[in-house]
Amino acid sequence: MAEPIEIDVWQGDIAELEVDAILVAASESLFMTAGAAASVKRAGGDTIERAAVDQGPIAPGSAVVTDGGTLPAQYVIHVVAVGHDRIADPEVLRAAVRAALAYAEPLQLRRIAVAPLGSETGAFSPEEAAAIIIPALADAARSTPIESVVLAAPHSHEARALGDAVRATDAGASVA
Repeated sequence: MAEPIEIDVWQGDIAELEVDAILVAASESLFMTAGAAASVKRAGGDTIERAAVDQGPIAPGSAVVTDGGTLPAQYVIHVVAVGHDRIADPEVLRAAVRAALAYAEPLQLRRIAVAPLGSETGAFSPEEAAAIIIPALADAARSTPIESVVLAAPHSHEARALGDAVRATDAGASVA
């Protein structure tokens, strides 16, 4: 991987992005019913959800991978950043990021898109989640083939929180 890792913040629908993999927030049961996961399911097909659910349930701090169905992205990584209990645990959020990026080497992922993780259920505010996931992404990605991360937020306040966190983090990242 080239240093520094490039981190871009983009406001829009993550399902539209042409990347190697999309990371979406998931519940332990892995059903894709809300937020970015629902958008990915609509755009990529029900087979993505079926493939995820067949691997579950999984614990908070874990991740599973499926193919991307009809998405431009080849893979979808389903990340359980917050459990059903809705407890905001920064270490679980960090573990979830590490679990997701553990797929980067075997799948040879170079460019990934990441939906807001941790704030989808309201457990973390967008600012709190961003302050945790940006350093976790940058740290975990350094030992992978990942060259570029797109932080894709559907709402302007989430995009702003992500951009502020990237600028505030001295993680060898750049904001484009």
